[in-house]
Amino acid sequence: MKTLTILMTLLLSSVAFGSTVAIIDSGTDMLHKDLHPQAWFNPVDATNNDRDEDRNGYPDDVHGWNFAEANNKVIDYSYLGRLNDDTKKFFEIQERMMRGTASDADMTWLREKVQDADFIKNLQIYGNFMHGTHVAGITAKLAPQAKILAVKLIPTEVKLPFTVVNPENGLGMFLLKQGLGALAKQQMKLMVEIGAYVDGHAVDIANGSFGTGYAQAKMIVETLAKTILRRDPTEAETKELCLHFLNTLIKEGLHFVSEAQDTLFVFAAGNDGANNDQYPTSPANIDAPNVITVAATMDRNQIASFSNYGANRVHVAAPGVGIESPVPGNQYLKVSGTSQAAPYVAGVAAAIKDANSELSPTEIKKIILKSVDHRGFLKGKVATAGLINSKRAVMTANLSTKMPLAEALRQARGRVGDVESTKSAPVKTQLVPGSVLPLPSMFK
Repeated sequence: MKTLTILMTLLLSSVAFGSTVAIIDSGTDMLHKDLHPQAWFNPVDATNNDRDEDRNGYPDDVHGWNFAEANNKVIDYSYLGRLNDDTKKFFEIQERMMRGTASDADMTWLREKVQDADFIKNLQIYGNFMHGTHVAGITAKLAPQAKILAVKLIPTEVKLPFTVVNPENGLGMFLLKQGLGALAKQQMKLMVEIGAYVDGHAVDIANGSFGTGYAQAKMIVETLAKTILRRDPTEAETKELCLHFLNTLIKEGLHFVSEAQDTLFVFAAGNDGANNDQYPTSPANIDAPNVITVAATMDRNQIASFSNYGANRVHVAAPGVGIESPVPGNQYLKVSGTSQAAPYVAGVAAAIKDANSELSPTEIKKIILKSVDHRGFLKGKVATAGLINSKRAVMTANLSTKMPLAEALRQARGRVGDVESTKSAPVKTQLVPGSVLPLPSMFK
């Protein structure tokens, strides 16, 4: 059945359009005026008729599939209207704060707002609702020939899917580790299913601007430990349990990306300002030939203060501060995060594929990593010590249709110069705790 689906998809999609990019996220507004022209339409199961014409187990997956709620509604429009003036102001001040230009009044307003439980709840819900659309818009703009396929993984309102009680303290630690491992494996089973779905639709690039880092793992561990151990875990216990949980997620995540070996996965590094080499983040730390992990910069001048990094586990950097992109309801918003940096790279990857459809995921990855602008401030922060150079990367892909890839890379570097920074000197950011949203996660 899987082979039949792939053959039918390839046959019908070969008549046209360019690469297919899956946005694995919290939902995508395919009716947005900027995205609708690039919306992926299922070439076989193309109508809402309650039938599964392509026989892949996902009836009427016209634009993609909602794995969070097991239906074909890739966004829930009931959340329209949550973008209010306070939410807009939050993101505006957030950017000014990162650029070091926030006023005292801005800082006072922001400090008060991050203490307002109702505001934070609405911000988190709206953040999830708009996130996938914002991400998709960044990729679509950079790859105008590409088609955007929506995969909804993150529910708009997230609940922790795990409860267990056991009072035995010695046995409790054992059961807690077992429970966390089971939770990780349970969630990654869903990711493996998504990998198979992506592969079944012959997706070229998949963007994953979601994740679970050490800070999020700590909240999960502390919540469950209080239930199981009936006490707060020690610092050593917390660290042991967090690393066990995250490393299980990452290990199981290998099955996710291996389900779609013809797809290049682009993951956001995380927004905790942490070193992924020391404190792993999932899925960013999945180590596979068809994976790229992306840090965020402010303009092209410095690494963003919130961005995770890692000389071994993070590959490349891309702009991620104050990025304007579509949000649901034909609106636009400037948002900051590694969530915005990753789809920049995914868009460049799709443009590379559109320039030379014969390139494999590993070859696209090589072009991206070998064509970067090297920057001193990224040395020791990302493996390439480099910022993505989209023009150089796409020129390499074009040249590779006529010559070996190594020669194409050499010639492109000679023809396309580094992108100049828009800022003359790094600035000191004005961080307020809670003012940078974490990556949307399956857990909360």
